[in-house]
Amino acid sequence: MPVTAYDLTGRTAFVTGAASGIGRSSAVLFARAGATVHCADRDEQGLHATTDLIKQEGGTAHAHPLDVSDRAQLTAAIATAARPPGADAGTGTGVGGLDIMAAIAGVMHSSPVLETRDEDLDRVFAINFKGILYACQEAARTMIANGTRGSIVTMASGAVDTGGPGLLCYGVAKAAVVQLTKTLATEVGPHGIRVNAVAPGWIRTPMTTRHDDRAQAHTESLMTRMAPLGRVGEPDEIAHAVLHLASDAASFTTGQILRPNGGVAMPW
Repeated sequence: MPVTAYDLTGRTAFVTGAASGIGRSSAVLFARAGATVHCADRDEQGLHATTDLIKQEGGTAHAHPLDVSDRAQLTAAIATAARPPGADAGTGTGVGGLDIMAAIAGVMHSSPVLETRDEDLDRVFAINFKGILYACQEAARTMIANGTRGSIVTMASGAVDTGGPGLLCYGVAKAAVVQLTKTLATEVGPHGIRVNAVAPGWIRTPMTTRHDDRAQAHTESLMTRMAPLGRVGEPDEIAHAVLHLASDAASFTTGQILRPNGGVAMPW
């Protein structure tokens, strides 16, 4: 799909979860639209594969191997991304260049409510909520300090609109992301900063296809029957939603949840 309607030339984007799936697709689309892209992930091999792909296409990308649940690591990487080229690294956060934050990193977990352990909830919440919270906080602080009318895009999930066995940890964390998105939008809107979430349906990514073949086949069959579009989605389809919300095409959109889910859920 063409990205000419979304010109991000001269802008700096930071993408978490950029080593694969929706994060990688979003980073690549940002670069194709002209942005300098800072890619973050704990999967170093996948992370460098993403930045190499961007560079092969003529784009500009930087890799930041980190764990999003570690606030210090994430804060340092965002400060680096926001620092103008050639600035003295000893000056701290510097002044300049963070226009877009796409907080996409996440993990999948499934367990019945009665079998969910504290460590399960803590691990999923640390990555799927706190990792997004930390990214949003630091991005917003940087944008406010620099007077940047930026865009923050968070990754929610169709799980916030549906119930289902095993969704406690994942669904609770993603519901918290929705509340974070709406609350932050009200707080930073006066600074010209927009905050929106994308809540995908079932998307064919490395995270979702790690399940056994039988479970994947069941999901494919279920989506064929339940979703009006009759299929699962692809990472690029969600990345285009992220790109839209990050760009000036969504300049009057904030506090919203965009649901590219094949029609499997249609909340008011």
